[in-house]
Amino acid sequence: MRSLLLVEINDQDVEMSHEHLSPEKMLTESEYLVHVVSKEAQIHTLLPKADAAILHLPVYDIRLWTEKLLQIKSLPILWWCSPYAAGSAITSWEVEVSIDGVLTPSMKEYELNWALHFSEKRYFERQEWASERKQLLTRIEDRKWIDMAKGILSDINKISESEAYDLLRKKAMNERMRIVDVAISIVKAHQMLKA
Repeated sequence: MRSLLLVEINDQDVEMSHEHLSPEKMLTESEYLVHVVSKEAQIHTLLPKADAAILHLPVYDIRLWTEKLLQIKSLPILWWCSPYAAGSAITSWEVEVSIDGVLTPSMKEYELNWALHFSEKRYFERQEWASERKQLLTRIEDRKWIDMAKGILSDINKISESEAYDLLRKKAMNERMRIVDVAISIVKAHQMLKA
């Protein structure tokens, strides 16, 4: 991870006057290429070049900006927890945010590097969990259709559910379709006939 997108939207003149707190300066000194974004329109141009995004925003703005960034590119997202960002978010303890790491102005170069490294690992784990969750939800949804179709076939043909499943499986093999697609067509046809 060498190229970072730094999102700084709000007025931060007070903090930026203390240049030693500047995330851009600290990250650049740690040999990262930093693209600073201050307007939403800039993210479309600069985000594709970035390996990670760092949000220097109050907590209550993180969710909105995370959604905007992830619509363009999936990447690790970290929060720069500075006195400005943390202080303006003091009433936002209950805000739901999904970030992969936290950086602070007090970090030394090696701490920044480790935090960025671990956030990248956290991001890939989160991606893997999301993929597994999606697969499981799909399997649950498929199972619902198959169970409904088995019930319909059992009622109509006066057979057991295991025999109904065998019918579904055989039909799917003969038609070269997925069993869930056959089940969906049976359920929808049955619903149309009942209406």
